[in-house]
Amino acid sequence: MEQVREADPRYQIGAGKVKELAELVKKTGAEKLIFDNQLKSVQSYNLAKATSVEAIDRFQLILEIFTKRATTTEAKLQIQLAKLGYELAHAKERVRLAKKGEQPGFMGLGAYEVDVYFEAVKKQVHTLRKKLKVIRSERLLHRERRAELDFSSISLAGYTNAGKSSLFNALTEANVPVDNALFTTLSTTTRLVEIAKRKFLLTDTVGFIDRLPLTLIEAFRSTLEETIYANLILLVIDASEPFDVVEKKTRICLETIERIGALGIPLITVLNKIDLLTEADITQRFADFKDKAPQPVAVSALRKTNIEQLKKEILKVLENYVKASFTIPLSDEAMRFLSWMHSRAEVHETKYVGNSANVTFEAVPWFVDKVRKRVENEFHGEFKRIPQPTI
Repeated sequence: MEQVREADPRYQIGAGKVKELAELVKKTGAEKLIFDNQLKSVQSYNLAKATSVEAIDRFQLILEIFTKRATTTEAKLQIQLAKLGYELAHAKERVRLAKKGEQPGFMGLGAYEVDVYFEAVKKQVHTLRKKLKVIRSERLLHRERRAELDFSSISLAGYTNAGKSSLFNALTEANVPVDNALFTTLSTTTRLVEIAKRKFLLTDTVGFIDRLPLTLIEAFRSTLEETIYANLILLVIDASEPFDVVEKKTRICLETIERIGALGIPLITVLNKIDLLTEADITQRFADFKDKAPQPVAVSALRKTNIEQLKKEILKVLENYVKASFTIPLSDEAMRFLSWMHSRAEVHETKYVGNSANVTFEAVPWFVDKVRKRVENEFHGEFKRIPQPTI
């Protein structure tokens, strides 16, 4: 049901529409009303009273879906925090109404009890934030440990239900839960993925949504941070939907990426679910997106179509590999360093001449610079970059 008018302070919609709505509820046997517009507490109350069914808004609907999907402790705590934040905002309104005498108490409570409830909610919010702070510290520690491995990181981002988890499985051969529903992934999953004998860390993250409430962005900030710290973002788009929908969702995703501070990170747009399109549609969709999203690549994560092409594009972005060589004197510490090099870089050749080791290797620029500093500062060795042959 739609109505174009200024929001009614009592019901959000006009009194005449409320009567129509009540009749529609009775006729269809509806169990719940869902408003796309944000409802105030008094509006939800009045609507429920007029129609005899619960009235919720879009934010509450998202929270209900999140609650069903949450599996990890962190996701559950984040959802509780978002719920209490919502309750706190509405409790303020209920306190105001109760004190002005416009609403007789709050769920049967008097004005004094409402104030007590308000303070109790604030204490719960404080407790949840403390628990999430501990989890956030653990996440930071895990991130630092992963950084010590010196693998470049790739983060999957995109609108909810675009197929991120399917793509994650296709790239890692993992078994992350996949479902044709909203918000299947509410916490991050990270796996090691090998592309052309080079290892990367791939992370699956929570999906974006149009008008993602600020409360939810704040509640899921620690989860979204995995995107901020990535070396590359794979923006997954459901290319099988109508073009105007695809275009809108892409814009929303790019805006969300900007909002969380990840705009400067290299990005590849993955046009997923091409198995649902004809060859002509794929060609047209690809042409449409060349100027609307960075580096589009058309794939089917489910059928693993063009996954190898996507891997090549990933390598192009992440692997502006630099070839270099160094010579260091042999010692126990040097042998540990050489073992470390073999596990983290593509070592082409290791020669032992006298009491020295000469190593030729390839790696991304930042890692090459890290090796140079260790060679020169820790081992007082010689380091040089090898110019790549021009074609």
